[in-house]
Amino acid sequence: MQGLIERYMKSSRGAQPEPAAMETQPAPDPDTKEEISMLKQEIEELQKGLRYMFGARATTEMSLDELLVLEKHLEIWIYQIRSTKMDIMIKEIQQLRNKEEMLTAANQHLHNKVEENAEITNFVSVTTDFPHPLTTQNEIIFQY
Repeated sequence: MQGLIERYMKSSRGAQPEPAAMETQPAPDPDTKEEISMLKQEIEELQKGLRYMFGARATTEMSLDELLVLEKHLEIWIYQIRSTKMDIMIKEIQQLRNKEEMLTAANQHLHNKVEENAEITNFVSVTTDFPHPLTTQNEIIFQY
């Protein structure tokens, strides 16, 4: 297959294969010639379609069959793009779910630590005339 592509690339650029390379390569069989011809035609149609899509409509007239082939290719490309986009979105959603689980676990851990510290800390209720709670050495004074 690689040899087929290389031969096509050389022939489509107008480059002639080197004589030494011609001797080492077997002559293409009729099936290979037919495949090369079909590939050339498909590439030509796709290039024509690209020129048509990118604004060369005035100079490029396409037949109904060519437009149908182009439409088929575009539908396939759109399907592949949407499929790839969905795969990426699914991966991102999974990453966000994993991150949510980690943050929830961290939050629960911190919540437990706060509760432990609240049980250990000596809270004293003191009534004061101040509108806000006061903090003194190792005691938190709340206003009730």
